[in-house]
Amino acid sequence: MAVTAPGSAPFLAALRREPTVRTPVWFMRQAGRYMPEYRAIREKHTLLEICAQPELAAEVTLQPVRALGVDAAIIFADILLPLDALGLGLSFVAGEGPELRRPIRTAADVDALPVVDPAQALAHIGRAIALVRAALPAGPPVIGFAGAPFTVASYAIEGGPSKNFVRVKRFACEQPAAWHRLMEKLVTFTVGYLASQVTSGAQALQIFDSWVGVLDANDYRTYVLPHQRSLFEQLSGLGVPTIHFGVDTAHLLKVQREAGGDAIGLDWRTPLDEGWDVIGHDRAVQGNLDPVALFAPWPEVERRVDDILRRAKGRPGHVFNLGHGILPGTPIDTVRRVVEHVHARTAR
Repeated sequence: MAVTAPGSAPFLAALRREPTVRTPVWFMRQAGRYMPEYRAIREKHTLLEICAQPELAAEVTLQPVRALGVDAAIIFADILLPLDALGLGLSFVAGEGPELRRPIRTAADVDALPVVDPAQALAHIGRAIALVRAALPAGPPVIGFAGAPFTVASYAIEGGPSKNFVRVKRFACEQPAAWHRLMEKLVTFTVGYLASQVTSGAQALQIFDSWVGVLDANDYRTYVLPHQRSLFEQLSGLGVPTIHFGVDTAHLLKVQREAGGDAIGLDWRTPLDEGWDVIGHDRAVQGNLDPVALFAPWPEVERRVDDILRRAKGRPGHVFNLGHGILPGTPIDTVRRVVEHVHARTAR
């Protein structure tokens, strides 16, 4: 089997499970507070202001591409922007995280959600993607993204972050018809939103289901699977590869595979080879270094990176990433060194 030709994008080839000239690398939250360039912008602008100004969002997206040499650029945005577009009133509270002023608590709240054109309501995200593509005419591909319906619904119902997800679990159990209507509405909005990102130039899409690990497999099948499957089925018509990512989902990998995605993200709790065996080798995988490992001395980081590469066995379809996002305070030199090491160790 021929190796992907030099000059083509290893990241996109890996998602198609094609042999590549090297294992591609990118990092979730690769643009963020660990980078001095980003902190300089945040001193003058809030997160929502950056997202709302395409030039700023594009600049922040490009910073890690320039600084690290990663194989993909992911557009700078937030998974909760759709909830703001739907009128729930998104803000970020210092030290607390996101907060929704008008959370969903009843069936009437679900039915009152407006019908919104995501391409228009979030047009600034599309413009930022177009700017990044223009800045990288022959460079790394651009990843668009959105939150998965369950994770977005969790924020909508809880009104912000949660430790135990009591409100969302009770809502699904006590008001199942309203729950499914909410999920259907979120799928419709998300498909339109991601389609507009592809139209603007996104070359791959990642779906973040950051909180779905709080469910057991039976609840996933009942409350999530039909909608997640619908989402991926509709995204398949956009013509770009998709990545299905969740956190603490070792017990859900089989059902996540059923839901869809060209690649499944693995967090650090699951050894990469074991996770890939569960998912099946007809899918690509992404991951899965523990983000905290980047704070370790380099010999330990190197050992852990090499262990992941060993578990991948050089099989086509591995995208190297963390098991979740880069943490604030992460040494940027270590992040850069990981990229260089993976590229050197896997050069083919």
